[in-house]
Amino acid sequence: MDIVVNEELKAYIDPLTAEEHEALERSILAEGCRDALVLWGDVLVDGHNRYGICSKHGLPFQTVQNPRFRSMEDVHLWMIDQHLGRRSISDFQRGVLALRKREIVAERRARGAAAQTTEPAAQAAEPVPAPEALQTREALAKAARLSSNQVVMIEKIQKQATPEVVAAVKAGAISINAAAAVATLPAEEQAAAAAAGAQELKQAAKRVRETKRKPPAADPAPDAAEASAPDDTVQALRQRVATLEAENAALRQELAALRPQPSSPHPVEEAQAPF
Repeated sequence: MDIVVNEELKAYIDPLTAEEHEALERSILAEGCRDALVLWGDVLVDGHNRYGICSKHGLPFQTVQNPRFRSMEDVHLWMIDQHLGRRSISDFQRGVLALRKREIVAERRARGAAAQTTEPAAQAAEPVPAPEALQTREALAKAARLSSNQVVMIEKIQKQATPEVVAAVKAGAISINAAAAVATLPAEEQAAAAAAGAQELKQAAKRVRETKRKPPAADPAPDAAEASAPDDTVQALRQRVATLEAENAALRQELAALRPQPSSPHPVEEAQAPF
């Protein structure tokens, strides 16, 4: 059988590093290809690195068909689950794969719900079990064996980070935490930091965190005129009170002058004694 290498499937999972590929090649040269290559018809699904090494050195290998594949989505989901079960991939890769799985499952369920409203679902000869829905952040984190916070940061990196920053976190040059912080910067600043190297990316992430920790700027101090306004107001009120009191006193005097003076009583005439 002629094995067909689908380039899209080959690139679906991040390739091995040069060191990892060399280690695999040494193992196959020493012990042979122990694991069978997985096929879907004549399409190679799993074992691209082993197939390449065996073909290069003319080494024999075994193949096995997976009869449960019905579509390319089935193939993708199977590949994701296989790699999530391996320890060799990074935390960032785990998060990316889990997010891909959530997207595929959500699209499949949406199509299934739409189909049920139009016509009864056709019975497949060997129906593929519905994959677990990853609707909550906790379920997604569990599938990827990560924390919920890590999943949030990886999702932010995928949505906001430039290709240069993504490449840096994939290569392990910066942490997921640092990449998520840098991803909040404008694209041109991200690209400039990545071009300057891993150290500058780390410094950029540090600056972002420090900016978020700073307290909000205090209101500017009032100028001299505003600062003296309360004192001026008090002084003006005091002057007004004094003026009103003076006017009140003058009015009282005027009223007193206008009142009629009471007549003085006639003195009692002394009785004159008779002579």
